Amino acid sequence: MKRGLRPLFHELLECPAMGRFDGKVAWITGGGSGIGKALALEFAREGAAVAVSGRRVERIEEVAQEIEAAGGRGLAVPCDVTEDGACAQAVDTIVRELGRLDVAVANAGFGVAGKVTELDVAAWKRQFDVNVFGLVATLQAAVPALRETDGRVALLGSVMAMVTVPGNGPYAASKYAVRAIGQTLSMELHGTGMSCTLLHPGFVESEIGQVDNQGRHHADRKDPRPAKLMWPADKAAKSCVRAIHARKREHVFTAHGKVAAFLGRHTPSLLHLAATRS
Repeated sequence: MKRGLRPLFHELLECPAMGRFDGKVAWITGGGSGIGKALALEFAREGAAVAVSGRRVERIEEVAQEIEAAGGRGLAVPCDVTEDGACAQAVDTIVRELGRLDVAVANAGFGVAGKVTELDVAAWKRQFDVNVFGLVATLQAAVPALRETDGRVALLGSVMAMVTVPGNGPYAASKYAVRAIGQTLSMELHGTGMSCTLLHPGFVESEIGQVDNQGRHHADRKDPRPAKLMWPADKAAKSCVRAIHARKREHVFTAHGKVAAFLGRHTPSLLHLAATRS
């Protein structure tokens, strides 16, 4: 006996929607706050079991507990990406506890501010230790496990991988390096079943503006970034997760971020003029 299209349509509406990452396992570094935390929660909403890493153990445990309270699977995996062997140990823990690894998001990072000629070399080293070498350690530790699942690597770059401003040379240089690493990695992964997605946000709500040049967070520090241009972290995370799922090679987001990135790539002289006249 034919059931007809209408009852079938209603059944489909009543069925729970499939998440983009149902049955998958995602690992987020720097997942205790800001866009990292939002990414962890968004991957969980999309059906993934999520391993959250960071240096502040209480923060990542809170995120894992929030995922669990919402009915997902969350795992706090303490990891300082600048420590030798820490990322490899984290991946071992994730695979042992969650059974596999499908997505690795190298999100841990901070910003060193100051003039190029006035910052000491130690400040530059701190910047690159986290934003560049820590990112490389993350992806190198993750790739063997991702090879087993045709997985995805995502690297948190920045619009400042394409445009810089006075006083932000170290941070911009680190993100330019991240972009070069991601573009190269995409070529090297071609044909393997794996993919690399470079994520380039504009201004997104986070604690980065409250972190000093030594990487210490100051809750009472005013964020110097323009509040009117700030994207909510959850909105940014949704945009990132869609791009990672689609295996996009590069994803620039926020409207002002797209404009700045375009100008940085195509009209650097105009940006130089604006920066030196302001």
